[in-house]
Amino acid sequence: MEASRREQDLKEAVKVCEESSLDWRGKPSNPQKHGGMRAAAFLLGLQGFEIMAIAAVGNNLITYVINEMHFSLSKAANIVTNFIGTLFILSLLGGFLSDSYLGCFWTTLIFGFIELSGLILLSVQAHLPELKPPPCDMVKDSAQCVEAKGLQALTFFVALYLVALGSGCVKPNMVAHGADQFNQDDPKQSKKLSSYFNAIYFAFSLGELVALTLLVYVQTHSGMDIGFGVSAASMAMGLIIIISGTLLYRNKPPRGSVLTPIAQVIVAATRNRKHVCPSDNTISDSFPNSQPTLRFRLLNKACMKKEEEESSKWRVCSVKQVEQVKTLISVLPILCCTIIFNTILAQLQTFSVQQGAAMNTRLSSSSSFHIPPASLQAIPYLILIFAVPLYDAAAPRSITPLRRLGAGLLLSTFSMVAAALVERKRRDSGNNDLLSIWWIAPQFVIFGVSEMLTAVGLVEFFYKQPLEGMRASLTAVTYCSYSFGFFLSSVLVSVVDGATGWLSDNDLDKDRLDLFYWLLAVLSFLNFLNYLFWANWYSSGVIRVGGDGDSDCVV
Repeated sequence: MEASRREQDLKEAVKVCEESSLDWRGKPSNPQKHGGMRAAAFLLGLQGFEIMAIAAVGNNLITYVINEMHFSLSKAANIVTNFIGTLFILSLLGGFLSDSYLGCFWTTLIFGFIELSGLILLSVQAHLPELKPPPCDMVKDSAQCVEAKGLQALTFFVALYLVALGSGCVKPNMVAHGADQFNQDDPKQSKKLSSYFNAIYFAFSLGELVALTLLVYVQTHSGMDIGFGVSAASMAMGLIIIISGTLLYRNKPPRGSVLTPIAQVIVAATRNRKHVCPSDNTISDSFPNSQPTLRFRLLNKACMKKEEEESSKWRVCSVKQVEQVKTLISVLPILCCTIIFNTILAQLQTFSVQQGAAMNTRLSSSSSFHIPPASLQAIPYLILIFAVPLYDAAAPRSITPLRRLGAGLLLSTFSMVAAALVERKRRDSGNNDLLSIWWIAPQFVIFGVSEMLTAVGLVEFFYKQPLEGMRASLTAVTYCSYSFGFFLSSVLVSVVDGATGWLSDNDLDKDRLDLFYWLLAVLSFLNFLNYLFWANWYSSGVIRVGGDGDSDCVV
């Protein structure tokens, strides 16, 4: 019953959205000319080039921060995780501005240029010697490198956080704008929407692959300034692509602040907290037969009024408005279950890169070519550019976003188990017999498959919720999981280091990174069990209240 209820709500929300879709001139869109996969393809292009630009910066940033800005290992790890955490939490700003005032297209375009300006400034900062501390061998005591300070640090962090602001606001909007090109009320296009989410991850994987091979190679052999410049060129190409598709887009106009309807429900429920449900109470809603659900029943008082009371949006809300707030609250535990998953992702972009740097980086025993440690993160994406199309073609439609999400969360545990076992073997091998860097490939492969299941499942799950006018905001909420995960990583590193000293020596041969990985494996498995509880709670649905809207109100 609850499943059919959600499907009905979704169709009603989509119908309203379809009627308000506009073309580039602000006129009603034409299904024959606007939207569909042809229009969404431009967003896929932006996704590929944008992730290419940001991945080349983020995935190898720790190397730049340590080797050229001369921050310590623990401080450098926190700089990277704080940057990525801020980037993703700023997606909330992008989603809010899009749904409330600017729309997806203009938000993507404006903040895309902000991201581009940050990448250009970062390239300039990496190029000019006066904006970086001197190399260690130019310092009197070469054992004490000079850490970046003053104007050097200011320029670096301004550039870095311009990139974070731009990318954070672009990410949810380019995904939501692409999804807006499909009419979910049309069964054929509804199926294409699921394929679109898989295509988004394919473009993401392809961009990551190029960034972690070609762009990281350029950074390693031609300098970080050239590498950051190539990232800027990649972002510029993405902006050219999205502008090229302007005439084909179906644009969803902003509907005013998305926070106001939520605040109205909370205020109305608070004002009506003393209300009971006698037979003369009425429920205000555009669908007279609609009744509120039992879950979070205190909020039902927001849609109750007595006949003598004056109607006001801050005194009485529609049942649909109340149910939308309940839906928003119901999906938040699912989001929270992905935070530990992204804490693990943070380790693969920081400690695992340093782990690879402490190993034999030769391509083979007879080769003189050295693999940049950050490039190992390309291995899962190389696999995924083949796995994603196969999954889209072969996976049964019965695999729901929640099941996909759960499988991904479980797999992340095994990624940390593999990382812990390899790190212990690396430490035991000693400096005289360096372990090949290929040993850490399994942890990236396992996590890559895990990310395909988790990331796509989460975005699809949130986007398909019946919450009209909040598509970009909901997509932005999924990116907040990345932010909280990376911030948690910073806290976890500091707390574990302070309590155990496992990560305090700035030397992986003395530190106990393997124990830290085991801790993450345990936390990941406990998080999976927690997810099973909340997924079952969400799937159990809400018990509908029968009646025709007269006296069956539940409070």
